Amino acid sequence: MSTEQFAEAPRRRRPVPLAGLPSEVEIYEVSPRDGLQNESAIVPVATKLELIERLIGAGLSALEVTSLVRAEWVPQLADADELLSRLERPESVRLTVLVPNPRGLERAIAASVRDIAVFASATESFAMANLHRSRAESMAIFAEVAKLARGAKMSVRGYVSMCFGDPDEGDVPVGDVVKVVSELFEMGCVQVSLADTIGVAGPGQVHEVLGAIGNKGIDISGLAVHFHDTYGQALANTLAALSAGVRTVDSSAGGLGGCPYAKSATGNLATEDLVFMLEGLGVRTGVDLAALVETSNWMATQLGRPSPSRAVAALRNKARP
Repeated sequence: MSTEQFAEAPRRRRPVPLAGLPSEVEIYEVSPRDGLQNESAIVPVATKLELIERLIGAGLSALEVTSLVRAEWVPQLADADELLSRLERPESVRLTVLVPNPRGLERAIAASVRDIAVFASATESFAMANLHRSRAESMAIFAEVAKLARGAKMSVRGYVSMCFGDPDEGDVPVGDVVKVVSELFEMGCVQVSLADTIGVAGPGQVHEVLGAIGNKGIDISGLAVHFHDTYGQALANTLAALSAGVRTVDSSAGGLGGCPYAKSATGNLATEDLVFMLEGLGVRTGVDLAALVETSNWMATQLGRPSPSRAVAALRNKARP
């Protein structure tokens, strides 16, 4: 049975706008990297390339495609150089690669990458677990990477992990998040994404953190949010962030994802769930939901398990004889 038999276009709904929301939201698709990095079985390069192609075909124009980390850190991404050598790169699509250090940047330059990202932590514990360096040491390296990248005419995005809670440290002081965000913008990041890595945030906390960042004079529209759905709060937190001025949301097709350095982290916010909510609010995304559902069903067959996305499940046709 082909995956095309499972994709069903959603019934037309009358959009009902909600005051205070943007008219358009950029979706930053992270399934090719963040979504697949925690898979125990290695996904073939050809499958990753087809996933990226399908996602672009569904209308996604900003994608995180791989990471240039050492192979032993994240075995799933050991094929990054091969993937980049074979990747089609439409001019209208932003294809970002995570870069942990100057050596990774050298590889990115050799692969003619235009957009990179650095991934910082709001907590000391996660910096040591994920980056194998203290926060201060890692930020110094990122500043060097960002300077070199800007000199090479690259765009730099920043991530801040553990913005709303840490499995080892518990509550994260808001001031620590603000400090890291400020430093990332100061070193030249064009956008900074706030990650709820273990999915413990609530809408009130989202407003609290964004308010503190705004009080530092940082333009909230330059931020993105990256919510994991561990406790089913990702959509509620996204709505809170959008009402506070955020215009970019990270999400993963089919809800794929996790974090190899935070065992309590489960899947990312599913892109289909996000698009379904935004369409109902009359917010433009440029994404074809039916094509995206078809892509996630196809990817689910590659991984041998159903997609955890509620929208994917709801829009899947019954099997035909």
